[in-house]
Amino acid sequence: MRRFADARAVVLGGAGFLGSHLCTRLVEEGAAVVCIDNLITGKAANVEHLVGSPGFRLVRYNIVDYLHVPGTVDFVFNFASPASPVDFTRYPIQILKVGALGTHHALGMAFAKGATYVHASTSEVYGDPLVNPQPESYWGNVNPIGIRGVYDEGKRYGEALTMAYHRTHGVDTRIVRIFNTYGPRMRPDDGRAVPAFFSAALAGRPLPVHGDGSQTRSLCYVDDLIEGILRLTLSSEHDPVNIGNPEEITILELARTVQEVVGVDVGIDFQPRPPDDPGVRRPDITRAETLLGWRPEVPLREGLARTLPWFREALGVAGP
Repeated sequence: MRRFADARAVVLGGAGFLGSHLCTRLVEEGAAVVCIDNLITGKAANVEHLVGSPGFRLVRYNIVDYLHVPGTVDFVFNFASPASPVDFTRYPIQILKVGALGTHHALGMAFAKGATYVHASTSEVYGDPLVNPQPESYWGNVNPIGIRGVYDEGKRYGEALTMAYHRTHGVDTRIVRIFNTYGPRMRPDDGRAVPAFFSAALAGRPLPVHGDGSQTRSLCYVDDLIEGILRLTLSSEHDPVNIGNPEEITILELARTVQEVVGVDVGIDFQPRPPDDPGVRRPDITRAETLLGWRPEVPLREGLARTLPWFREALGVAGP
């Protein structure tokens, strides 16, 4: 992947969970990285290990206002958006604005710089799917006025705008549809299943499971995801590509697996299902396998074991 060596990349939302891992990998590959984040949900601590690396800069800024980076830019990675369930009610307008205005500014900069633009989309564009697994050809089942709609529709609009810039202005674009991802640097209170389960298990509380726990998710370890994104970036594919783990698991099974990894048995706290909570989620990764030669390698239990020390440190819980 040495094609990133000596390149200059701008990572929007680069201090977030996924963005910080992307910045780390790009620096390791030899790229100069400008990390831009307004820190509404991201944290400077997520990239503090990169400070002092040649060419790395962290800029606190809101790309909704405007976007300009002096000098040449080879890649623009747009990972700027709050993306967790708790954010949908805390920051609904900010999510819509960054999905629309922020994406417009990001694409405008890529156009002006002649840079490759990589749009971080999401499996949420499929909504509560009526097709399982979800191929890229599936148009989805989204409630545009529901609580989750601010994120779902923001990402769907972002995809449409990305393709419009590609078709109209010839911008070299990529669209990655990211499925459930987990790993170090997740926010313990972000409302997703993995942080919620680790936080409860480490505190000795029953794990909060929505409904009866029969809804499914497919979880991809963050290192695998970043590898897939970089392979897509270096491809010539403009249409959306699913990047995720096709191993489907119920939420109840996930809760039990987390308890086993932590080494506790604290039981389950069954709670009401949130509105529009997807019943199933599983990527069809045929295109990623065929076009990129990519598929995830880290098994769920191993990935959770790699993630556990992060939550112990974040929550101040000593190891066994």
